[in-house]
Amino acid sequence: MPSAWSRDQPVAVTSLAYAGRVTTNSLPQTSLREIAAVFLRLGLLGFGGPAAHIAMMEDELVRRRGWLTRERFLDLLGATNLIPGPNSTEMAIHIGRERAGWRGLLIAGACFILPAFAIVLACAWAYVRFGERPAARGLFYGVAPVMVAVVLQAVWSLARTAMRTRALAVVAVVALGTAAVGIDELMVLVGSGLVLAGWTWARQRRSAAAGIALPGVARLAHATSAIAVPVAGPSASVGLLPLFLIFLKTGAVLFGSGYVLLAYLRADLVLRRGWLTDAQLLDAVAVGQLTPGPVLTTATFVGYLLAGAGGAITATVGIFAPAFVFVALSSPLLPRLRRSVLAGGFLDGVNAASVALMALVTVALARAAIVDPATATLAAAAAVLLIRFRVSVAWLVPAGAVAGLLLRGLR
Repeated sequence: MPSAWSRDQPVAVTSLAYAGRVTTNSLPQTSLREIAAVFLRLGLLGFGGPAAHIAMMEDELVRRRGWLTRERFLDLLGATNLIPGPNSTEMAIHIGRERAGWRGLLIAGACFILPAFAIVLACAWAYVRFGERPAARGLFYGVAPVMVAVVLQAVWSLARTAMRTRALAVVAVVALGTAAVGIDELMVLVGSGLVLAGWTWARQRRSAAAGIALPGVARLAHATSAIAVPVAGPSASVGLLPLFLIFLKTGAVLFGSGYVLLAYLRADLVLRRGWLTDAQLLDAVAVGQLTPGPVLTTATFVGYLLAGAGGAITATVGIFAPAFVFVALSSPLLPRLRRSVLAGGFLDGVNAASVALMALVTVALARAAIVDPATATLAAAAAVLLIRFRVSVAWLVPAGAVAGLLLRGLR
């Protein structure tokens, strides 16, 4: 695996880096069976998050199989940053479409998601059946503060990229303040993107380019706002349709790291509806972190907790469906979007606001996970190991589980 990719490195190749270059892939088509086999294997072995997933795809599909040129691979990677959704899953969908058209698009994406879905579903079943036993509670007692450190490290890493200019830092601070006083997170994200797009337009004085990206951005904001789910009280029953709409909305507006998912799920499921506790949300993220494939299969775990197997399927379909739609719709527009300064400005604003939302949620999750001196020590130690020594999460999370079991056993 190429060493240039790290676990928590944001998978971002700015569209401006490839401005004006349009590449095509004229290689022979690939059979659907081969596409299915390759992406099932990548999904099964894909530990380490989106950066690691994309590194695996580059190694397997560019270097070994020659399915794409390196230039085309980088073009597709840059394009995934102009649309919402999980980067690595969208890369799988893009590559499937490149190699076998619309059927390849569906098969590559589904096969990349399926192994993680099955594993997380099994974990959710075990959690519901055995989660209240002392051993299980001890395990999550140690894992929860480690996950707080993991999210904190992701915020730190992403902030250095997302807030690389003074304007982006100002947008992030304003987003943090507006979210803290209760403004809907979707409005915060779209508003931040539009403000940065407008600021970029004014600064660059590229009036001619405004007609390419800004109307599309406005239509996207209108479309995603239209599927926002009404707020229900804590006593509302968990129906499959409301569950589907919540995760559909999340998948449709999820820019940046997969950890931004925490902000949406906490706002919708913990604060507004009271369907989950902060502790359960951290447990769900921990399972998503420990299993291979997209981190967004955390939705599978949450769906199972709320509505059983039907809920797991519903939540998974809801959160991943927008990625398939956005890739299908954006592919013909990629050359124009890649040249658009406004599209890049909108994305920069959304990314800065996403990091601000993550920071706000990290504070709330820390309150739920850090409940005594022992958990505070675990969180601090994990943060130091992650940020200072770059120890892999694949080692830290199991270590936290062992520490939790030992600490609970000593009581």
